[in-house]
Amino acid sequence: MRDGPQAADSASAASTGPPRPDPPTAVRFAPRSRGEVALAVVAGAFTLAQLLLVRPGMGLGWDESVYVSQVSSHAPTAFFSAPRARGVPLLVAPVAAWSSSTALLRIYLAVLSGLALFLALRAWRGVFPARVLATAGALFATLWVTLFYGPQAMPNYWVAVGALAGTGCFLRAQANRFDRAALWGVGLSAALMAWMRPTDAVWATLPLLVLLVCVRRWRRPALLGVLVGGLAAGAAEWVIEAYVSYGGLGQRLSDASRIQGGLGWNIAVGDQLRALGGRTLCRPCTSAAPPVLETLWWYVLPLLAALAAMVAVRARRPVATLVPLACAASAAFPYLFMIGYAAPRFLLPAYALVAVPVADLLVHLVRAPGRIRRPLTLVLLTLALAVHLPVQFAVLDHTVRRITAAHREWAAVAAGLHRLGVRPPCLVTGENDVPIAYYAGCSSAATVGHDANTTAAGIRRTARRLPVATLVATGGPPGYARGWTSHQVAGVRVYVSPAVTPGGRR
Repeated sequence: MRDGPQAADSASAASTGPPRPDPPTAVRFAPRSRGEVALAVVAGAFTLAQLLLVRPGMGLGWDESVYVSQVSSHAPTAFFSAPRARGVPLLVAPVAAWSSSTALLRIYLAVLSGLALFLALRAWRGVFPARVLATAGALFATLWVTLFYGPQAMPNYWVAVGALAGTGCFLRAQANRFDRAALWGVGLSAALMAWMRPTDAVWATLPLLVLLVCVRRWRRPALLGVLVGGLAAGAAEWVIEAYVSYGGLGQRLSDASRIQGGLGWNIAVGDQLRALGGRTLCRPCTSAAPPVLETLWWYVLPLLAALAAMVAVRARRPVATLVPLACAASAAFPYLFMIGYAAPRFLLPAYALVAVPVADLLVHLVRAPGRIRRPLTLVLLTLALAVHLPVQFAVLDHTVRRITAAHREWAAVAAGLHRLGVRPPCLVTGENDVPIAYYAGCSSAATVGHDANTTAAGIRRTARRLPVATLVATGGPPGYARGWTSHQVAGVRVYVSPAVTPGGRR
């Protein structure tokens, strides 16, 4: 089922170790026009599906509000906790720096994410045929979690496409030391991942680093230098910021671990399973598992990956299959076994990497000879997709509706605050303070929790100068808000500080 570089891979894989780099004449690319058109169609369909199914008018979520506020002219910057990196703010800056339109931002990100998927798949040209890459792109792009997070101001999708592109470029650079484009691709992909989430970048590239350092036949000083240099370049700002604002790199890593519940051995496989029904964050994850139809693909995926590895090894072409599977396993490991909560977006890099070997397996099964076997395989795959795709779209629709409703409630509270006189410059504290403050154009502050950035005394001092609103879901107000005027706004109890004049006097 393979041609060109696949034949070279097959020949080189007959040895006991990884293949030696082939001369440049061993890599022959398929005609670009047909293959790239197929990839462009998949990427274009992905962008269109985002615009139709995720609805550009859906407001910003909590994390998105933090990221966008860093560059937005609409609201003050929100507290930037230790685990976060500056990649997303810079990504959205071309739109968010001059426009407060969420719809425009979503359209921009949908188009950009489609372009990124095309480039990430194209990075594999010469490693797998175009039909495999187009199938891999379709498998990844039709997962509800991929469609949901493609147009969002969040880092995980971008780590995923960076991992996908970087691994493909790595395999090309190993096969052909004269492929300068692949060498640059490795460095730029590593920088993109580290720019978005430095720790995720290390996990996703760990198998590649191990191969380059520990396996003699894979040692390429230039490739190792480019990979490490890309990671360092992408993470440089995060490391510098650690010393400027967080008390050093060790302290920032410690704070990040604490915010994530304390990293350590903690099996979160069940948590990830329970989050597959459309929960964007499962913390604590105590709900029942979603219906079997919504999670069946998750059980099948590891089996397909294992079967893909077996077929590739038996066909003596294991490298292009085992390397992305190893990177996928490494990228998924901390989120399956080292944290005490779950979010489906955490596994996006693993899904992107697994998609290529699984697509190769499916194409192999469909093209396998046999008067009965081939038609039977086509029928079974068609039936599986006929069940899988509607379920993914149903989960996506349910998730979009629920999240959109929540964001509209936040917007209603923000509008209510304006009616009460809480207008910029102002401060919002309490329940869901970060997104509601962003919607209202106010600053946000917290005295407890992961985003604690002030004290009760600090809020009292601010209340002498600016309007301050404290949001309370249940119970009474915090101590600093006792005596403030109580209001009911869009189902939320709001305590507003005494009115102040522009000059700051009561």
